[in-house]
Amino acid sequence: MAEVLVTGASGFIGFHLAQALVARGDQVTCLVRKTSVIDRLRPLPVKVVYGDLADRESLRAAVADKAVVYHVAGCTRALHVRQFYRVNADGPENMAEACARQTSPPVLVTVSSLAAAGPSTADRPRVATDPLSQVSHYARSKRKGELAAQRFADRLPITVIRPPIVLGEWDRQGVTLFQTVDRLGIHLVAGWANHRYSFIHASDLANALILAAQRGSRLMPPGCQADQSAVRGFYFVAAEENVTYAELGRLVGKALGRRRVWTFRVGMTGVRMISGAVELASQLRCRTLYLSLDKAREVAAGSWTCSPQAAIDDFGFSVGAPLLERLRQTAQWYRKAGWI
Repeated sequence: MAEVLVTGASGFIGFHLAQALVARGDQVTCLVRKTSVIDRLRPLPVKVVYGDLADRESLRAAVADKAVVYHVAGCTRALHVRQFYRVNADGPENMAEACARQTSPPVLVTVSSLAAAGPSTADRPRVATDPLSQVSHYARSKRKGELAAQRFADRLPITVIRPPIVLGEWDRQGVTLFQTVDRLGIHLVAGWANHRYSFIHASDLANALILAAQRGSRLMPPGCQADQSAVRGFYFVAAEENVTYAELGRLVGKALGRRRVWTFRVGMTGVRMISGAVELASQLRCRTLYLSLDKAREVAAGSWTCSPQAAIDDFGFSVGAPLLERLRQTAQWYRKAGWI
């Protein structure tokens, strides 16, 4: 049993992590903003404290006496580019500083993204030693967050997890795909190329974060860049299957019990036009929507696959079920919750 802190626990991934930590008997404190909706946290035996990633004093109070800090909070959608950097770059820096100021600094496990590393080729998943290539503001903000945390690597143990697309129960972004396939029997694919993608279920990601805290390698300070030390402590975690987006639609159809799913492709020119229109609507309505020109840049970049082999070797990472079974599990939850 350990005293741990989870940031972003009111969100999709953070909630799955909080559940997993409670199940293993840890004493869990959840750091949330005062504006966060915490209804789903209330049934859990967790302590909720209020704070903000920009409020360094609230972070120092939250991390006090913690053995592990899981920094999950992040920004995936933003009305203005600066919000990406405020949350995804400044947030990890402030959290790492708060941890480093403790007399006995905790292990810090921070959730980044495959986007921080960059796209892969269609025939070979990305590994940590591949050259980095960020293609969006979101990606650059996540990479800046990694580097900001790494500056404290000489003062506390830090591990960075870079997940690909995350799916699972409570995912309000991913439910749109299930709704379209379930209600209309169609699946929209961007572009004409068969790019491939890696996925991970939120519960498998939660397990990976816990294992990384226990047995993962730690980041080396920025000055230690000899040989493999530059990538030590950075991990990709993903399911074994890498599928095209068209194949994903058919798998979702199977998970929903549909006999046939019709795939419709939209060229990248059309994707950019639609993304621009959605982004304009977001600005006018002052409400963030998933599709944007920044997201379109990632879609156009090619395949997004990654190899979990280093996580398998270093801390025994594994997934609890194949991708299709995870999709079925997610679909069943969506139905029960009335989301589809």
